[in-house]
Amino acid sequence: MSRIGKLPINIPDGVQVSISEDNQINVKGKLGELHQRVDPRIRVKLEESTLVLECGSEQKEEKSLHGLYRALLANMVKGVSEGYEIIQELVGVGYKATINGQILEISVGYSHNIVLELPPEIKAVTTAERGKNPTITLTCIDKQLIGQVAAKIRSFRKPEPYKGKGIRFKGEEIKKKAGKAAAEK
Repeated sequence: MSRIGKLPINIPDGVQVSISEDNQINVKGKLGELHQRVDPRIRVKLEESTLVLECGSEQKEEKSLHGLYRALLANMVKGVSEGYEIIQELVGVGYKATINGQILEISVGYSHNIVLELPPEIKAVTTAERGKNPTITLTCIDKQLIGQVAAKIRSFRKPEPYKGKGIRFKGEEIKKKAGKAAAEK
């Protein structure tokens, strides 16, 4: 059995979980509703206020699916009850971001602004305070979707190792290189 897969998932108050005949799991909470189809080799049981997943055999593929679906369902339960938030900083002179509805416009040193249309499930807020780096705050109930969008935004200008300019996650440490001047001494 998978070590992660055999851990039970606690269901907080206000979250409803339903399991259909074809192994479709529906999780509904105060922030929204998510769905996940589970492989038929993995059995999902709802016991009081916990979800328990069981795999049929000790085959490597089934053990990996056991852990995968347990993690996906745990992320769904957390997403509909608490939600997920990712904060990104734009580090660099003249870097800025603006949001207009679901259209995110980013200026990060190119000759043109980058325009990205966000999925309707994601809510974004941009802030630009004097003396601080501009930030983009993304919130969503789907962990996979918010991670994918945040990675897409970061890919427009990854932090470079000499000055640290670029789009980085809040609290991310960039390992800086010494550069050319340090090599000559």
